[in-house]
Amino acid sequence: MASILDGRKGLAEVIDQIAEVTGYLWQKGWAERNGGNITVNVTEFMDDECKAMPAIAPVKQIGLVLPYLKGKYFYCKGTGKRMRDLAKFPMQNGSIIRICDDCASYEIIADEPVCPTSELPTHLILQNHLLETGSCYKATLHTHPIELVAMSHIGRFLQRDEMTRVLWSMIPETLAFAPLGIGIVPYGLPSSVELAKDTLEQIKTHDVVMWEKHGTVAVGQDIMDAFDQTDVLNKAATIYMTARSMGSEPDGMTAEAMKEVQDVFNLPKKRPC
Repeated sequence: MASILDGRKGLAEVIDQIAEVTGYLWQKGWAERNGGNITVNVTEFMDDECKAMPAIAPVKQIGLVLPYLKGKYFYCKGTGKRMRDLAKFPMQNGSIIRICDDCASYEIIADEPVCPTSELPTHLILQNHLLETGSCYKATLHTHPIELVAMSHIGRFLQRDEMTRVLWSMIPETLAFAPLGIGIVPYGLPSSVELAKDTLEQIKTHDVVMWEKHGTVAVGQDIMDAFDQTDVLNKAATIYMTARSMGSEPDGMTAEAMKEVQDVFNLPKKRPC
């Protein structure tokens, strides 16, 4: 059976990377059943033949008007699909969609009529922001990192910047590789437009967003980059919880030590692109 990937090396490489990352998510226990979702902007790989492809399923509404997405193409994990299956068969567990000219609806063009993730409004509102700001970031990832989700069940860590401060203090690499920290979004109904809008506000100033008692959302230059941002922060959460299991609150790095890391490595206060 013909695939949109046939003869398109760049697109195939992006899909292969997505499949690789979904395997990591499953192995880490971050993607139970059909948990989590992925959206990647693949517009640059769409040639004239791709752009002429007809829809293979009825047009669907996004629930938002997103003007910077007009005519853009995205690979999206399918709703109800498992990450472990996507790792093996990405084009049977996800699809490529095209945003319609009204900027409020989309159509599936390849390979199969797999309906995108129910969290599509959140993913696309972030993608719209990335394009609006000229960002080089093209991937969005939602997953369920165990230790970070556990921390979000404790009121202390829902206070402004408290989770970021603790995570940064666990190991220097966390501050070095996630210098914008983690933003908090209070619990909201999954797949809701309200949750999407709240997530957008937090991702403007943070590396990763924590949905209280649910999971994380990250953006990256590609899906591996978005995974790395999440992985770095969850490693710090694991260190924190391991230390706590030894019977006391870990000291963490001092404010002075963290300031030294920031100064020596000249860490950015906003995304580099």
